[in-house]
Amino acid sequence: MTKTVLVVDDDFMVARIHGGYVAKTPGFAVVGTVHTGRAAITAVAERAPDLVLLDIYLPDMSGLEVLRTIRGGAQPVDVLVITAARDVATVRAALRGGAVNYLIKPFTAAALADRLTRYADTFRQLTELGAQAAQEDVDRLFGAAPGLSQLPKGLSPATCALVAEALRRTGTDLSAAEAAALTGLSRVSARRYLEYLCAVGQAELRPRYGTAGRPEHRYRWMP
Repeated sequence: MTKTVLVVDDDFMVARIHGGYVAKTPGFAVVGTVHTGRAAITAVAERAPDLVLLDIYLPDMSGLEVLRTIRGGAQPVDVLVITAARDVATVRAALRGGAVNYLIKPFTAAALADRLTRYADTFRQLTELGAQAAQEDVDRLFGAAPGLSQLPKGLSPATCALVAEALRRTGTDLSAAEAAALTGLSRVSARRYLEYLCAVGQAELRPRYGTAGRPEHRYRWMP
């Protein structure tokens, strides 16, 4: 079943490029392109897309406000945030607002296609589950790492799934401090979970070297 997509970006050329990326992804079709927050809200109500590709920096209102409005409306819609905003506060607000993923500009057509394919796969798995889901089904859908029931002492499967989901949804690397801010954990606790995810192959450690001193440890989800 084809998933319909509304593209929201203040830059006309960028919106056109993103729409082209969507059109080239099997199983997806663009039903509209708009360039302001208010136009996005109206288009969601009128065209009922399955998914909105939403920029944060819009001329009339923040994309985060658009996210809250359309997610709270009568018409069910999912949102994939596409933005140049890299600050943790924005990423956290998008997660809390219910965004299904977060992609930082600039990115490749392959990166967007990957997020769209994951989105379609999640819906396919939900359809195949029927009326009820087992815990392992939920863990898989929410990005939990396999073997969470055998976590090291002091680590919680539910919290590990939360950290894993935060890392997966950002679409970029995070420090332990940034992961802590997204999940409400302490930096030390977030680092323990990130290190565990690296140990089981669900994440990778990516040192970032500055001008002096020890490298910053950053972590990235392994697709």
